[in-house]
Amino acid sequence: MCLAAVAERDGIISERYSGSGANALIAGDFCRLGWPHHLTGRNWVAWPGHMANNRATENKCQKPMNPVAIHNSSILAIEDDPVLGAYLHEELQRGGFQVTWCRNGQEGLETAGRQVFDVVLMDILLPGLNGLDALAQLRRRSTTPVILMSALGAEADRITGFQRGADDYLPKPFSMAELQVRIEAILRRVDLERRRKVQPQVEPGQLQYDEAASDVCLNGQWAGLTPSEYRLLDTLKRSQEEVLSKPFLYQQVLQRGYSRHDRSLDMHVSQIRRKLKSVGYHDQQIRTVWGKGYVLSAAEAD
Repeated sequence: MCLAAVAERDGIISERYSGSGANALIAGDFCRLGWPHHLTGRNWVAWPGHMANNRATENKCQKPMNPVAIHNSSILAIEDDPVLGAYLHEELQRGGFQVTWCRNGQEGLETAGRQVFDVVLMDILLPGLNGLDALAQLRRRSTTPVILMSALGAEADRITGFQRGADDYLPKPFSMAELQVRIEAILRRVDLERRRKVQPQVEPGQLQYDEAASDVCLNGQWAGLTPSEYRLLDTLKRSQEEVLSKPFLYQQVLQRGYSRHDRSLDMHVSQIRRKLKSVGYHDQQIRTVWGKGYVLSAAEAD
């Protein structure tokens, strides 16, 4: 008997699930029934019947991916769970992506070293080399955008992910529709960045912005920004001395709506400040204008 049928038999489908049936079951319901851990807390509620029904639902309401954004786009998915990994591989390929699936952090890191990818999807709770350590090693040689996927959705876990170099963080459980929208947003930004190749000449002691590398350099020393951090700093630079609101920056840089509970932008700002300080850049700084947003302005004299 399939899980959906057992769940209905055991009476955990209530009025709050009306219209969506077993597809709306949450992890906690299956925990109360004693389902295995891999079907509940760590990954998400996902099983073959649910996947098929969920796919049909998503295909009805989901807009087609932008052909320009996904043309020849390659994705590296690093996920050890066989059910979730196979589902990601199948659905993303169905969406037009070229997908390589690795089942542990070491294998994923080696694959990323041999082949260029447009986006990396990485679980955190991987066997052997975990996702955070794999991400830290990847960042030493690559600026490829990375989306972390994890059931560790607490603020401290998200902060750690961004500090290690993540561009986005998607807590489990999540829908394929949301994952594809986030991938598409990253690909649009990457496509735009690749078109900006010509860099202006800079004087010694000035901060050099390199859009191809998604990083800034001072006197030959690179700051090591992530693509998201670079976009944020570049956006502020283009509007120097002008306060840019958080809703505007979320839409312009992260390409999603602003929520007062979302700390992603604040984390990126913190990382930029730390990295600019590490290369000895003090001419300008990102200042917080409380109640308004952020501004890149001349550093205040001590």
